[in-house]
This record gives sequence, C-alpha cells and structure tokens, in this order.
Amino acid sequence: MERLIDRYGTYILFGAIFLSFFATLSLAPLFDLDEGAFSEATREMLLRGDYITTYLNGELRFDKPILIYWLQALSVTIFGENEFAFRLPSALAATVWVLAVYKFTKNLLGTQKAFLASFMMSTSLQITIIAKAAIADALLNMFIALSMFNLYLYMTKKEKRYLYFTFAFIGFGALTKGPVAILIPLAVFFIDSLFKKELRFFFRSIFDIKGIVIFSIVALPWYVAEYMQQGSKFIEGFFLKHNISRFQTAFEGHGGSLLYYVPVVLIGTMPYTWLVFKSLKRVKEWFEDDLKRFLGIWFLFVFLFFSFSGTKLPHYVIYGYTPLFILMSIYGMEFKKTLFIVPSLIFATILLFLPEIALAIKDSIKDPFAKEVIELSKPYFDIYYRLYFVLFLAILLIGAFKELFDKMSLVIAVGFMFTVGINFFVIKTYGEIAQRPIKEAALIVKKSGFEKIVMYGLDTPSFMVYSKRLVEKRKPKAGDIVLTKKSALKNIKAYETIYEKNGILLIKVTK
Repeated sequence: MERLIDRYGTYILFGAIFLSFFATLSLAPLFDLDEGAFSEATREMLLRGDYITTYLNGELRFDKPILIYWLQALSVTIFGENEFAFRLPSALAATVWVLAVYKFTKNLLGTQKAFLASFMMSTSLQITIIAKAAIADALLNMFIALSMFNLYLYMTKKEKRYLYFTFAFIGFGALTKGPVAILIPLAVFFIDSLFKKELRFFFRSIFDIKGIVIFSIVALPWYVAEYMQQGSKFIEGFFLKHNISRFQTAFEGHGGSLLYYVPVVLIGTMPYTWLVFKSLKRVKEWFEDDLKRFLGIWFLFVFLFFSFSGTKLPHYVIYGYTPLFILMSIYGMEFKKTLFIVPSLIFATILLFLPEIALAIKDSIKDPFAKEVIELSKPYFDIYYRLYFVLFLAILLIGAFKELFDKMSLVIAVGFMFTVGINFFVIKTYGEIAQRPIKEAALIVKKSGFEKIVMYGLDTPSFMVYSKRLVEKRKPKAGDIVLTKKSALKNIKAYETIYEKNGILLIKVTK
C-alpha cells in the first residue's frame, strides 16, 4: 500500500477533495442562520455598491470583517446568485488549506504521513461541512494554517522570509475574522518560546518593524476605512460585542460547560475518532521534539482557550484541527481494525435509523415546530438513503474482520464512504426537509411581485437571498404577506395560505 500511496496518493487525495468540497456545492439550499446571513449580506453589498460596510436586512452587520464578503461578491459576479457561487470561495480556501497540510507534512514527515493527515482532514465530519459552507471559517482556517506553518519554519530555520509570510497571513486572517487570527499564532509562539527559553527571540520577532508594516498593509486599510465610515458603532459592534463579549459571556445563548468541546472533537473528527484517542494517549510524547511540541501546543491552546470562553460554538475548535490531524498521522497506523470501525459503526447505525430515533424522542422535545418537522420528515429518508448506510455498515464489518483491506486501505475506504454518505445523503436530506420550503416560498414571492414581506416567528435570512427582498420582523396585521411557521399561527386570527410545506407557511393575513 505504501508504494500505491507514493504513486497514486495525490489522485486519491484530489478525489477526496472533489467529493468532500465541490461535488455537492449546489445540492442543498443555503442553510440558516449562518449561510443565509453571509450570503444575504453579500447580496446587499452588491445591491448597495458599498464594499466597506456590510448590512443584513438593511441593518449594520459587524459580525465579521470584509474579506469573505469580497470573495463571495466576486464569485457571485462571475457565476450569478446561487448556492454554487456563494459556497465556492470556501471550497477553494479549504482546498488550499488541505494542500498546505500535505506539503508541510510531506517536507517534515514524508509522503505517507502527509497523505494520511490531509486525507483524514478533508474527509472528516466537521471539515467536510465547513469546507463548502458560505461562511468565513474555511477561509480563516486556511490563513491560520498558513501562518502557523510559516511560523514553525521561521522558529526552526530562523529565516526572516518565513516571519514575513507569517505576518502577511495573519493580516489576511485578521481581515477574515478579526483578532482570533492574531491570538493563536501569538500565543503558540509565546508558549513554545517559554519551553525553549527563547523569550528574547520571541519579542524580537513579534516587534519586527518590517513584519508589522506587512501586517498593516494587508489588514489595516479596511479597518481604518470602516472606522472612518461608521466611527464608534464599528468599535462597539465589532470589537466589543462580537469579540470581547463573545469570550466573556455566552453570546446569543451559545454557552456550555468546560467539557463542551470533548464530544465536539470526538464527533467532529468522525470517522477517525479512534485515532484521536490513540493520539491523545501519547500526549506526553507530543513534547519530545520541536514539531510535535509545536503541534501539541497549537491544538491544546485552541481547545483550552475556547473551553474557557463564555461563547461556545462547535466550529471554534476547528482552529486546532490542523495540528491534531498531523499528530494523528504520526500515530495513525497504530490501531486495531476492529476498534477503528467502532465509532463509524455507531454513527452509521444512528444515521440509518435516524427517522425512527427522531420519532422515539419527539415527545421529549419542547419546540412544537421541531416536533412537526420530525413527524413530516420520514418520507425524505428514501430507499436509496437506507441502502447506502446498509452498504456502509457492510463494508465496515467486512473491512474489520476480513483480510480484504489492510489498515491504510480501510482508512481510505471508510473515508470515501463516510464523505459520500454525509454529503450526498445526510446534508441533502436535511436540506430538503429544513431549507427547501424556505427557498420555494421565497421563489413564489420573487415571481409574484409582492413588495412587502413580514417574517414572523422565525429567522431565515436565506429567504431574502432567494426572494431578493428585505423583510420586516414584527407582528403581522391585516393585508400582510407573511413567512412564518405553523406553531406561530396561534397568534394570527385569520389568514389565507399561499404556500405550506414542512411546517413553513407563506400566508396573507386577512384579519
């Protein structure tokens, strides 16, 4: 198998990248909230012709810096306003991210480990989801990886060109998502310098004038332009609300315990969860040489920092996945095939019987809208969905208990099966259930010529993308055209139904 990877590894990797990042860009409607919000902000940017400040539903949006919106706007200008165009920048960024992992790992650890790290990363659960999501995270992770790789090369080779590349990529990261792109390289560099007793080198490096100038040229023009345009509203909205407040408090209800990211990592790295256990078991060895110590500090800092953060969202820990997958490649082949497949067996079994599991727990769910969606969702899990996961389970069992696959072949087979299952079946099915009604209602509005639309009882910015309309969020009154959900109808006296599907309604209020 080693000879096969040496000869065909890049083709296998590009096949995985295509299936994971590109093949399904247009398969599902935009998902709310995040994809809808980013895409609508980009649509309004193009409509307004304002390429400095972003707006969502006509109101200022300071959630993220500007770079992802510029890239989405460029893509939409070329390919039109559709799912493919909004998601393409993320898929391209994720591709560069994976290839950077491959090159970095190959140069330091060889072809086999480079293939394993990059293949596992590109086909893991959380990466395959964010890699094509129309949000900023794939782009940010690309810049974090590039800045950290150049930082490591600078720390080991002491060549200034790597330091200047680091400053440049940090600048682009700050233009993508703000201070977190600065924090991670700075903290890891400082902690690693403490271990090596090279604090003088650390301070001399971070205050390098040429490096600071490079960072400033990349990042500061937009920040200055935005401040000149919006003044204190930008400082309060971006820095105070969306950065400092996110760390200090559970922002928008996204809180959790100190152990929040333990299950996130174990599920997010599927189907390679067992290799995470194997790598963590060797955590003491992470500090025995420069590379493993750097990677270990990188992952542990991200994991611990966001564990102590007030706001917790699943994708925050992905900032530490790059080093984790490289560490997994170092210890990756030290597993028993029967144990390796256990997480995937459990996960695939859950997916196979997901409709029945959802119906079984339906009564414990408090949200009436969620209950109704569960009741209506079973027909979407068709025979092809079921057969695929039966096939997946069969291949897992054959691969574990027969000599058909060696360990590397099993990893590749499971990776491809898992990626196809998630992207072509799970995400597609969820999109049909949850988002297709929003898109269809929006297209009705777009064709009908309705000008004023009220959104009541839900928050789905993708509706604005597809309908090309802004909405009013208030209690409906007679004569309003309203997008709502069935559970909110109890507050509306009389109405005519224009469209209804999966608990989503487009109505005209008559009284």
